[in-house]
Amino acid sequence: MDITTQKPNEKREFLKKLILELHETENMDKVKKQFKSKFSDVDSTEIASMEQELIENGELTAEQVTKLCNVHVEVFKDELNNQKSAELIPGHPIHTYREENKIALDLVRDLRKAVKPLKMIKLSKITSHYTRLENQLFPILEKVGFSGPSQVMWAKHDEVRRMINDKKKEEFPALLDEIEGLVFKEEKILFPTALEKLTEEQWIAVKRGEEEIGFAWIKPGTQWNPVTPEQIHIGKNESKTPISRMISKIIDLSTGKLDLEVLDLILTMLPVDISVVNEKDEVIYYSNNPDRVFPRSPGVIGRNVKNCHPPKSQHIVKRILDAFKNGSQNTAEFWLELGGQFIYIQYFAIRDSMGKFRGTLEVTQDVTKIRGLKGTQRLLNWNEQH
Repeated sequence: MDITTQKPNEKREFLKKLILELHETENMDKVKKQFKSKFSDVDSTEIASMEQELIENGELTAEQVTKLCNVHVEVFKDELNNQKSAELIPGHPIHTYREENKIALDLVRDLRKAVKPLKMIKLSKITSHYTRLENQLFPILEKVGFSGPSQVMWAKHDEVRRMINDKKKEEFPALLDEIEGLVFKEEKILFPTALEKLTEEQWIAVKRGEEEIGFAWIKPGTQWNPVTPEQIHIGKNESKTPISRMISKIIDLSTGKLDLEVLDLILTMLPVDISVVNEKDEVIYYSNNPDRVFPRSPGVIGRNVKNCHPPKSQHIVKRILDAFKNGSQNTAEFWLELGGQFIYIQYFAIRDSMGKFRGTLEVTQDVTKIRGLKGTQRLLNWNEQH
């Protein structure tokens, strides 16, 4: 019997069975044959939902799915290639991603013919494309209960980043394969699934903050410009300035008072990046510094902080938060060298006067210049140099 005539959940269960068999035997030809004998069609949403369930039910870890996700796609590739892509207006986030993918594939094809340093440098800009997915699209998908992409695709993004940074000649063919594979996964699985799951209002949220992260190679179109519910209630001649900016609001602090606008300016001007996480591990604030070490955008607000980190480090984040909550630790610190910068990262448990855990403060700072300071620079000498 053709399983496509059965209920969606039965179809999904059979897909899961095939993938579990694939992980056990790694016999792709056998699994692919079984798939073709049972299915006349399968769409991207069914594949995405199947992988999501495997992770949520603990049948496979995100790491296991990541390891063989290229093989998963190969099993379903013929069916996925038959899917038509939805036509979108320039300016829509998916339209922008697709335009970047076209350029990425052109670069991959050119580099397969001849490795040219300048084109390799140009290709490395694809990391902006990945960072935007991780900080704009993935958080909104998580809010509708779809966290698979942020766990699996982010890990693949990091593989590409590592190969780009390592610049090993022997890994170059694999790098091009991974980029090409990620384009296929986005175009045939991620984007169609996201378009089905998200409302127009949620796509507006995805778009909000894209400029802060940046784009790879292109400038997005401007035709897609939907009106938000908030804008409907604002008259054409009314100010769109937030209420906190229109009315001076003085906040009493433990050692003084500050105007709300001045407080916001201070947090933005500090030479460190700040993120605040509440007791539920949700990001509730980040300082929008002009030169942030790691990108942040409005899509991160409300996101579980664990999902703001690559999958390979999420278990460490959880251990830190657990230690803060049970009181065994109050701080954690890390440092790394990144693109010629020396980055210092600190986590602090936020506790009230009674010692109750209220959240976590993350502070990130580029200390490259500080580490290189020598001698003395006194206040009295400042006038001599300016």
